Amino acid sequence: MQTSISLLAATLYGACAVLPADRRRAIAFGVAIGWLLHGIALAMDVLSPLALRLGFAVMLSATLWISVAVYWLESRNFPLDGLRPLVLPCAALAVLLPIVFPGTVVSLEGKPALFSWHVAISLLAYSTLTIAAFHAILMALQESKLHTRSPAAFGGGWFAAALDRLPALLTMEKLLFRMIGLGFALLTLTVLSGVVFSDQLFGQPVKWNHKTIFTMLSWFMFGLLLVGRRWRGWRGKTALSFTLSGFATLLLAYVGSRFVLEVVLHRGLA
Repeated sequence: MQTSISLLAATLYGACAVLPADRRRAIAFGVAIGWLLHGIALAMDVLSPLALRLGFAVMLSATLWISVAVYWLESRNFPLDGLRPLVLPCAALAVLLPIVFPGTVVSLEGKPALFSWHVAISLLAYSTLTIAAFHAILMALQESKLHTRSPAAFGGGWFAAALDRLPALLTMEKLLFRMIGLGFALLTLTVLSGVVFSDQLFGQPVKWNHKTIFTMLSWFMFGLLLVGRRWRGWRGKTALSFTLSGFATLLLAYVGSRFVLEVVLHRGLA
């Protein structure tokens, strides 16, 4: 049942990714149904009585599920069709990953309610910064296209048309910093809850392992970007570089460690 729902969600995402841009209602409806099915499959995979199933594939699936929601909501106010060929194919792949890499069951017995909130806030922070990274990639491509004289440099066709449909760079930049600001606030809550309440959450003091270090480094990079934006007017390539570098660091902290443990070393969650 869960596999069938995941396959149907992936099919809807894939179909909506290739539909013509003028089929806006069909795209919005298809994405909404795919998102609901994705959420059902994700809930069936993650939730069980007094336990959670977690792993790198589940985390990626949850991230893209929330990212699709952000894309769908923002596209109602801004012409963000250029995000569609990036977000939806990735979501189609992510919804299928837990079938291949199911992860490990983590018991909730004896864990405080704060543990579930910590996990939820972490996923929200990660997902918001994921869509910000997608957005930064589009901005880089959009800026490159503006400075490229040859129309054939981007191959023409649907890809060039998708870039042309994006809002002006200044509008895109405002959207980027809105998402980074929200993601940074959620990441701050994640770091604070993980450090201050480590004993209650994990039953041990905070461990300065690679995950903690990469998370703190990512938090510092996004915080520095927001400070630089506020006091130095950072924008353009500087903002894009910080966004992508901060996201790559966060990716190593959350997904990279799970991938190494589960796929490379064949170990469960610690």
